[in-house]
Amino acid sequence: MLSNWIRVIADIGLFVGAGLCEIGGGWLVWKVRKDGWHWVFFIVGSLVLVLYGIIPTFQSQPFGRTYAVYGGFFIGLSLFWGWVFDSQRPDKWDFICSAIAVSACIVMISVPRNREAASHFMVLVYLESVSIIARMYQPAVPSFEDHDFT
Repeated sequence: MLSNWIRVIADIGLFVGAGLCEIGGGWLVWKVRKDGWHWVFFIVGSLVLVLYGIIPTFQSQPFGRTYAVYGGFFIGLSLFWGWVFDSQRPDKWDFICSAIAVSACIVMISVPRNREAASHFMVLVYLESVSIIARMYQPAVPSFEDHDFT
């Protein structure tokens, strides 16, 4: 099980690296086209985008799953990049939606792929999710002391 988590951590590092290359390269090209930056940044951005195309090939997951999971990381990283480099602070819904996307992607890459282990894993994920939601939305339980029954 430990080797599975080491693989997941390595995969996450590759997703972050690919995301930074795609977003960073795209951002440099954007700055040349939209803000009139020097053409050298266009070349650098283009080379960084090529690097983005290479990094996912080091993933341990198959192509479709790799790019599906990468999409979730791209959501969070794009918002973070805009916040850091363009001072565009994400709002509450940006944070919530990107957290959902990244969380779903982590589950997708970390779930064991054999049937028995996956069943146990999904039961644990379900129980933990229910527990978290229950703690977040605990309604106030009325007591008899709160009411005047006279």
